[in-house]
Amino acid sequence: MSHNKQLPIVFIKTRSVTFWISILSVILIVAAGSYYFSQTPPENESKGEVKGDKRKSRNEKGSTPVSVETVTASDFPVYLNGLGTVTALRTVTVKPRVDGELIKVNFTEGQVVKQGELLAEIDPRTFDIQLQQVEGQLLRDEALLKNAQLDQQRYQKLLEQDSIAAQQTMTQAALVKQYEGVVVMDKAQVNNAKLQVSYAHLTAPISGKVGLRLIDQGNIVHASDSNGLVVITQLQPITVIFTLAEDKVQSIIKRLHSNQAITITALDRAGKNALAEGKLLAIDNQIDSSTGTLKLKAQFDNTDNSLFANQFVNIRMHLETLNNAIQIPSSALQQDNQGAFVYIAKADNTVEVRRIKTGPTEADKIVVESNLNTNEKVVTEGFDRLQAGSRIDITEIDNQPVAASVNTEANKDAKASKRKTH
Repeated sequence: MSHNKQLPIVFIKTRSVTFWISILSVILIVAAGSYYFSQTPPENESKGEVKGDKRKSRNEKGSTPVSVETVTASDFPVYLNGLGTVTALRTVTVKPRVDGELIKVNFTEGQVVKQGELLAEIDPRTFDIQLQQVEGQLLRDEALLKNAQLDQQRYQKLLEQDSIAAQQTMTQAALVKQYEGVVVMDKAQVNNAKLQVSYAHLTAPISGKVGLRLIDQGNIVHASDSNGLVVITQLQPITVIFTLAEDKVQSIIKRLHSNQAITITALDRAGKNALAEGKLLAIDNQIDSSTGTLKLKAQFDNTDNSLFANQFVNIRMHLETLNNAIQIPSSALQQDNQGAFVYIAKADNTVEVRRIKTGPTEADKIVVESNLNTNEKVVTEGFDRLQAGSRIDITEIDNQPVAASVNTEANKDAKASKRKTH
């Protein structure tokens, strides 16, 4: 009886062991399958996908894919850039100098006129009448003067014959002087009347382009009117006033002392299209303390009328040209607490950190003043994991793709050279 009581216990233990063995078997099968599929390349990779192969090989090597460019040396133009406003050399508002009716307008809005050209006419009849009056008065007074002079001559002869009192001769001489003064005043009045007549004809005081007409024909105009007839703006030549930072003053003054013309280019608002070429005309005599800038003036011939008064432009001033300057792309320059540096790609596919001193910048190029040589290669892309001695995989040289086999052969050559050395 005791033997039969132990049977259920043995049976229960056997079932428990079997259950755990089954669970363990399932776990082992799943693990084996995962391992198998992880070691089997995907269908695309097994067919030779280039991108997958490159990515896998780079990860296995532990190298960083980078792009490099070759350091070059050539003439490097140095420019200073500023913001400017086109300013006419002369702007004149044509105003009437006499009162009267505007009877004729001889110009077209927007027309280019020359100095002295007739623009408009004011009714001159009133001034013609005034001129006739003063001319008549002049004739009368000249006749009185002539008669007084004849009497003076006759009295002088009688005085010499002691036939007349000296007092009468002196009085006649004074009368001649009086008439001479009157004639002079009459002539002045005649000239003034002629001037008023000329003022009735409004002419262009300068050569330039006329704007919109401000007064229409038929209106009564006055010399005291605040608004004029039209505004004339001189556009050829024309100037641009622009500003530069005060730290550029010394280089500008040094360039001026060379007595060579400084070329100025005016660009559009976007700074892409050149509008006109000119030369530096003058610089201001003081720096604006509120903005820390210096004003300069450039002059342009503007033969094609591409510049208009009060137009906003970007200015590029050619300061100098550096001969045979070492240059790198701006994308290669790196900065840290110690200053500027670049990553140099070495022949053994590692990088070197090189401290440099930079110079002027133009577009996407930077001048390097020291510690860099031509034909060295600087890294331009792929800085994320780089540090001194990091292994690299060059994917582009001077913006041209590099095949993976080229890098592989380079690695083999580098390893072979190391073996020979050892």
